Amino acid sequence: MAKKPHKLKKRLTNKYRMVILNENTFEERFSFKLSRLNVYVFGGVFAIVLILLTILFIAYTPLREYIPGYSSTALNRKASNLKFELDSLKEVSMVNNSKLAAMVAVLKGDESVTKYNDNIDSILKVNHDSIQLHKLKASKADSLFRIQVEQKDQFNINNNTHQKIGIVIFAPVNGTITNPFNSKNEHFAVDIAVKKNTPIKSIADGTVIFSEWSVDTGYVIIIDHGNNLLSVYKHNAQLFKKQGDLVKSGEIIASAGSGGKFSTGTHLHFELWYNGYPVNPTNFIDFE
Repeated sequence: MAKKPHKLKKRLTNKYRMVILNENTFEERFSFKLSRLNVYVFGGVFAIVLILLTILFIAYTPLREYIPGYSSTALNRKASNLKFELDSLKEVSMVNNSKLAAMVAVLKGDESVTKYNDNIDSILKVNHDSIQLHKLKASKADSLFRIQVEQKDQFNINNNTHQKIGIVIFAPVNGTITNPFNSKNEHFAVDIAVKKNTPIKSIADGTVIFSEWSVDTGYVIIIDHGNNLLSVYKHNAQLFKKQGDLVKSGEIIASAGSGGKFSTGTHLHFELWYNGYPVNPTNFIDFE
């Protein structure tokens, strides 16, 4: 048994001569001595070096994009940009959802417009505070120009609103206006007296975003017409559309009634909101 390790060592360390000869003249070109141990050692070292070089070559060159599991630099950059865009969209979505929830609360009569404006101001203040205002220095000419523009547009709300809406609005119902729009008394609507069960129509194409019963105002339906324009129909006897339905201009959405404890008779309480603020519907619609 003791001879076997000795024989193995001898086999590994036995020297061999490798000679390179000229095939025609048998002239010896060069030769070198080696053993099996040398072959194993050099072969192992060469394999390790080759593996390391291959790994480094793949890891630090564009060839890694062709290896399963590796992503390209362009793809990583695109994924990073999409992540930032997603974060921005999430922030915008949260702000819009907060605005919509506050607006629906106002339209249902649960909150006043003053409280709604305070809520919107608090939402916008989050983004406003994130801007370093001390770095935004306007020139004197720019400041004077801003003052001139603000003075021109200060008392021109209805005209600007009419230009920005850019859609045709039809009357939801025809009748006599018994209570006009009055912002001082916080009556942000017009009341149109009609017969019971008179069809109420959508003023324009849109999507129903609210269709429920309210104790104060009976059956209420709210339609989003896009372009930041909302129409509200209260004190209905019956609703024919539910939340999420798409409606066309002039399509019947409800029937007139006197639902709710705030109703004094059969009529339509109609509100028109643009950019989160109530506007006088008679500036756009002829109800008679």
